[in-house]
Amino acid sequence: MKNTERGDALHRYYRIQSEIASKAVLKDCTDMNRISLVAGADQAFFREEDSEKIVSAVVVMKYPSFDVVEHAFSIMHVEFPYIPGLLAFREAPAIISAFNRLKWKPDVLFVDGCGINHPRFAGLATHVGVVLNIPTVGVAKNLLCGKGEVPERVGEASEIVFKGTVVGYFLKSKKNCRPIIVAPGNKISVKTSVELTRRCIRRHKLPEPTRMAHVFANKIKKQHIATKK
Repeated sequence: MKNTERGDALHRYYRIQSEIASKAVLKDCTDMNRISLVAGADQAFFREEDSEKIVSAVVVMKYPSFDVVEHAFSIMHVEFPYIPGLLAFREAPAIISAFNRLKWKPDVLFVDGCGINHPRFAGLATHVGVVLNIPTVGVAKNLLCGKGEVPERVGEASEIVFKGTVVGYFLKSKKNCRPIIVAPGNKISVKTSVELTRRCIRRHKLPEPTRMAHVFANKIKKQHIATKK
């Protein structure tokens, strides 16, 4: 692809992200005291012959017991290259496909990725939340944009500011681990996103919904590869 063609393509995707960001609702659209089901989404990648594939797994859990209610997954060809800031176009289709296979729809979906803490305020969790019209929270391991003080004590959270706006929080979720980055995706406020994430932390670094989705995605990946041998 020529540089001019690549530039035009990138600007098209940037425009889509601007539209997604404009549709995101950054307030609590669900009574957080009445949440009964939460879910997590995570992905795993593998190569099959000459193509790359993505496994997207969604795990629905009762809240606050975190008993697993349902699993769903999708396996798709990866149609979009890895480009920083455009992760949603690579991973969102598989998440949406897996989510649409659920019988039980969660009150909130945790997504392994950014929310509004994104250069165009439209990370993976925001993209998925707007397309599905559901509350979403992004939980990432690395900071994509913004600045803030990194908390040192377990349970502490500190604001991440980008372009003069609070877009998320550093959350120290486990001793001797780097903090996770939590941000609203859609239909949830910045403060509630971190408070709900804090309530979903158990003995691990990640909140239970995304942790279990990670485990399930890798299980499906291994099973699929094994059947092809």
